[in-house]
Amino acid sequence: MLINGQTGISISADDRGLMYGDGVFRTIRVAGGKLLHWHLHYQKLQHDCSALNIVCPSKQLLSSELDQMIRNEADAIAKVIITRGESTRGYAPSSNSGVTRILTIHAAPQYPDSYALSGIPVHICRLRLGHQPLLAGIKHLNRLENVLAAAEWNSADFAEGILLDQAGNLVEGTRSNLFLVKNGDLSTPELTRCGVAGVQRDRVMDWARQSGVVCHVKDLSLEDMLSSDEAFLVNSVIDLWPIREMAAYKRNSFPISLLIQNGLKHGAD
Repeated sequence: MLINGQTGISISADDRGLMYGDGVFRTIRVAGGKLLHWHLHYQKLQHDCSALNIVCPSKQLLSSELDQMIRNEADAIAKVIITRGESTRGYAPSSNSGVTRILTIHAAPQYPDSYALSGIPVHICRLRLGHQPLLAGIKHLNRLENVLAAAEWNSADFAEGILLDQAGNLVEGTRSNLFLVKNGDLSTPELTRCGVAGVQRDRVMDWARQSGVVCHVKDLSLEDMLSSDEAFLVNSVIDLWPIREMAAYKRNSFPISLLIQNGLKHGAD
């Protein structure tokens, strides 16, 4: 772990990331000592820092520090955390607090091959996401809604949970973005009220544009999902998992999902 460029395992108890979740993060796959899609992750990091009025460290600085950590990693997960830094007590941020940058490296999780090839069972979460347009799309550090939603199951019966908002609209998985397939077209939930806009979501939409596939970004209901031909989840760690089963929804064929999965694997970094 590197904290502001130095090896360490602790931060100040006065850090606003710890006290208030005042910061942002990105999770990045490492393969063969290389960060996958790093330029896309950094663009997201810049955007999210700007949305919270946090100074984003330069790409050169983060790249240099990440390279120190990953050069001997064949298959791993890197995490970049940027907080507003230390401040005195109280919610209002100090005008002169500096940012804290925390870089960590972890072993890549091992999932069954069947998740990617044969699909996964998912849970419909009871928790409903609240609306906060100012934070919508941002991967900020306060992820308590996701924590509580993921705690709704603790068995291998489900590989992921589906989150809806307080109005009953589909939003995302607890750690992934959601797509539906209907008559060859793609749809993904609108994320202007809540949810996280991930790098893999952008890559799927880019694949659709380049492949001449229609991709709608719009409000979607649970009924839309139940009537879809296919549904799949994406993030930078799992890549793409088709959804095999969810309540009354059951599918065993995923031609479009597997086509996109292959396209993402061979897409540009």
